[in-house]
Amino acid sequence: MAAQAVSVGVGGAAPAGAQQFVPTSLYVGDLEWNLGQVVSVRVCRDLSTRQSLGYGYVNYANPQDAARAIEVLNFTPLNGKAIRIMYSHRDPSVRKSSSGNIFIKILDKAIDQKALYSTFSTFGNILSCRIATDSSGQSKGYGFVQYDAEESAQKAIEKLKDMLLNDRQVYVGPFLHKQERDLVVDKTKLTNVYVKNLSESTTYDDLNKTFSEFGTVTSAVVTRDAEGNSKCFGFLNFENAEDAGKAVEGLNGQKFDNKEWYVGKAQNKYEREQELKQRFEQSMKEAVDKSQSIQL
Repeated sequence: MAAQAVSVGVGGAAPAGAQQFVPTSLYVGDLEWNLGQVVSVRVCRDLSTRQSLGYGYVNYANPQDAARAIEVLNFTPLNGKAIRIMYSHRDPSVRKSSSGNIFIKILDKAIDQKALYSTFSTFGNILSCRIATDSSGQSKGYGFVQYDAEESAQKAIEKLKDMLLNDRQVYVGPFLHKQERDLVVDKTKLTNVYVKNLSESTTYDDLNKTFSEFGTVTSAVVTRDAEGNSKCFGFLNFENAEDAGKAVEGLNGQKFDNKEWYVGKAQNKYEREQELKQRFEQSMKEAVDKSQSIQL
């Protein structure tokens, strides 16, 4: 069998009448074929700068080859960095869901992604396994594992929550998105409640009576202008955080006098700015994801 050659064309002077060659497309030969037939390869890039986003997609001709590629190549060093391979889920809800996703912290920094994968694969089929690293590639001491089934995640949490890894007792628990973590914090610290979209006729007594059903209210106020007219929002403070949290959950979105109330944690200026910033960043990320989905 004749040996293949790898050749890369470089444009030069074109003969008269010949089409000018533009050197932007490269041919690559002599590729490894043992892992199966590769249908397509794509590196994802920033829409404006065209710089790599650090991930891409490889499509195989059949599922068996894809499974073998994960088995053989997952966590293989490439340019000094261990690559992470998982099945591509076109439905973003699968990737973003907390279902089957667990969080591990207090990890010995000597534990790499391959070791973490090996430890947790005992409990079920892993969709993704990742250890957070700094800019130099060093472990930050925590990571994430997502299973294809919630039952596998629960089993791993139960079996490993008191386990020693490299002589260190690690924390293993369900993964929570930032909004969910903030809600947990809010329930433990929240005592001051903000309510808006009130009817103009809603009084202090109305507000106090409604919120007192959830616990002891230490203060309440309906904000008014210089003429004494309601600005249709107000504040309440509860004696304890648990009652305040119940009031937020119980009253937010409820209708009073045909007005749908918004009830939430009373925020200072910095907290409001941070929330708006997070909403903006999330909307931008969703726009980019949608654009990439259209390209696919």
